[in-house]
Amino acid sequence: MPLHKSDTVKEFDFTRGDFERVRALIYRQAGISLADSKQEMVYSRLARRLRATGIQSFAKYLDDLEAGRMSDEWESFTNALTTNLTSFFREAHHFPLLAEHVARLRGRPGEPLTIWCSASSTGEEPYSIAMTLCEAFNTLTPPVHIIATDIDTNVLATASEGVYGDDRVEKMAPERLKRFFLRGKGRHEGMVRVRPELRQLVTFRQLNLLADSWPVSGQFDAIFCRNVMIYFDKETQRKILSRFVPLMKPHALLFAGHSENFLYVSDALRLRGKTVYELNDRRA
Repeated sequence: MPLHKSDTVKEFDFTRGDFERVRALIYRQAGISLADSKQEMVYSRLARRLRATGIQSFAKYLDDLEAGRMSDEWESFTNALTTNLTSFFREAHHFPLLAEHVARLRGRPGEPLTIWCSASSTGEEPYSIAMTLCEAFNTLTPPVHIIATDIDTNVLATASEGVYGDDRVEKMAPERLKRFFLRGKGRHEGMVRVRPELRQLVTFRQLNLLADSWPVSGQFDAIFCRNVMIYFDKETQRKILSRFVPLMKPHALLFAGHSENFLYVSDALRLRGKTVYELNDRRA
């Protein structure tokens, strides 16, 4: 007879104590607060790391991590526990607002517009931003620069390539698809690739929002930080937002995810639109 789910024999022992250690480590490393309900997810994802490293128990794996005997493993540990749910033009109401924002700024003299996408995942979000800006300026070479960062180095590699299956773009308007993507042929059939002009607008970098220093500088015309803060507790959210504020130009917009509310976290921001914020002390 098949085993009930509760009776399933796991490949590795995984105790409540192991789970609590993982929770503490990923919070310290990346600021992610794992809920009690994530225990099975943690087991599934980290069991792959045990197989990859040849370690036979979670206790030994975590001991080696904490003792510094696997310094190269921290990146894989963090990558494994990072959620990367994304799609092109996700939360679509933000992009017309971004286009309007850019239209107001077009006539300003000076340097190109700069936008930071702080959780780029596999690239769909920063490329959606790039497409919006190309449409706003009606050119594939608009005067803009997009910095796209993520803590997960695996998804950044995918994002840099800009190659996706047809299913990732099937809901996109045909005119957008034709303008911004190249269709694969031969052994690449069923794939699309972001056009090189679009890829040149985006610079991908690894960045941990909890790190003491960020590899970004200057101020931005807009910052996207969508569906990231939900993984952080309020104190961590407050710290990150306090670091965003000096990086925002007076007229800048901060785009949040649909289930995120920054008003109860920072008094430096005020609501501008649906999950879109601007500086309270706005001087533009």
